Amino acid sequence: MRVRASKLWVFGILAGLALAAAGRIIVIEYPNGTRSGNLRYGPWVYTANEPGGILGRVGNLEILAKKAVLEAPKGKSMQAAKGERTATFEGEVVVRRGRIEARGKKLVYQEATGIGKLFGPAVMVQRPAKEGEDPVRVEAEGFLAFDVDDDTSESEGRVRLESGPQQGFAERVYYEEERALAIFNTPGGRVRLVRHRKEGGDLVIEAEEARMLVREKKLLARGGVVLTDGDLVTRGDALYYDDEKGEAIVVGKPAVSEDRKRGRKLSAGTLLHDVEKHRVRLYGKPFSLPEAEFAAQKR
Repeated sequence: MRVRASKLWVFGILAGLALAAAGRIIVIEYPNGTRSGNLRYGPWVYTANEPGGILGRVGNLEILAKKAVLEAPKGKSMQAAKGERTATFEGEVVVRRGRIEARGKKLVYQEATGIGKLFGPAVMVQRPAKEGEDPVRVEAEGFLAFDVDDDTSESEGRVRLESGPQQGFAERVYYEEERALAIFNTPGGRVRLVRHRKEGGDLVIEAEEARMLVREKKLLARGGVVLTDGDLVTRGDALYYDDEKGEAIVVGKPAVSEDRKRGRKLSAGTLLHDVEKHRVRLYGKPFSLPEAEFAAQKR
């Protein structure tokens, strides 16, 4: 019985992998262009006179460009190499998926990985899910990488994310489109989150890593956290911020807050920083960071 169950489990894994591989096969259409190249071995070159004249479809992605090249590994026919081919799009490239639209100079898609890299400077904009919400805009000098197996993207190279009054700056940003979860990371450095305020004096949070639920305007930051609120500066090991409540809970060993104007300090294992009233007090209740709320699909 155990052997049979084990075989069924292996079969299920293989079937899942085969299904994922099938969903990574790219189809290129050229209604307003032409195709040239060796019919059997390629490469196939697609060209159009107008931007967007070439259309690539793969999984949940649409890729529009003026030119595309589809190549197979050396020695393999285009048909036999399905699942191993590389497609390169150039000329005012546009990527679309659901409420997402991105633009860049060139996109390289690998069927083997299901990843399409849009090279920068690249910009991605996500339309709001509901009326009254803010759009999300991501800019990257390096690239934006889209995964066709799910709804995630990863950006690299001086990345900037903006949504309404919120901004985030990091070397790398992982983003889940449906949840609007962004994870900011700068290897060997720090990330910076800014909350612009109408009355002036931005709220600034710096840390080694930060996770933001963009629509809900909540934040979890870790690693040498520094919250700057005008003359109030609160430091700790980690921080949870809820914009709707206007509160940040800072934990540390200890967490320390300093009022630089008045020359006062307050320290404890957990501090509550009220960013609306610009004051800090001891947090007297038991508190655990809501890590599950910010957990990623992958990483």
